[in-house]
Amino acid sequence: MRSEQDVEQTIDRYADTVYRVCVCYLKNPTDREDIFQTVFMKYMLFEGDFSSEEHRKAWLIRVTANACKDQLKTSFWKKSDPLDVLEDSLPYITEGQEEVLESVLELPEKYRIAIYLYYYEGYSAAEIAEVMDNKENTVYSLLSRGRGMLKKKLGGELDE
Repeated sequence: MRSEQDVEQTIDRYADTVYRVCVCYLKNPTDREDIFQTVFMKYMLFEGDFSSEEHRKAWLIRVTANACKDQLKTSFWKKSDPLDVLEDSLPYITEGQEEVLESVLELPEKYRIAIYLYYYEGYSAAEIAEVMDNKENTVYSLLSRGRGMLKKKLGGELDE
């Protein structure tokens, strides 16, 4: 079991990242909070070592994504919250970005996660491939198709 200080520092450093990954998968704020707690509980109990901070961050993102996917598979999980709840739960989003975020969150899951990790978290295609357990070229395809869907939906030019 990890020390209390280690867990607190990790929560302080990566809480926003874990929560934003939860937002990509789950619309219900209560489910997001449950997954958030589950992820950091797993971190606290995890006895393995991390080779770097990037390794720790990738581990947290992977555990979060897997926990969200497990939540989506449960029979009692319901998609009942509208996307407008995001405005209150994501204080880092500025007024002009709301439409883009809403469009990203409406993408099919595989595109949504790739776009989020690339543009919001700053991961490279190789890192995303590792997190998503895909090949790097698959990630490039997901990003390209996702950008195309967003361009069509938003009706404008996208900078890469």
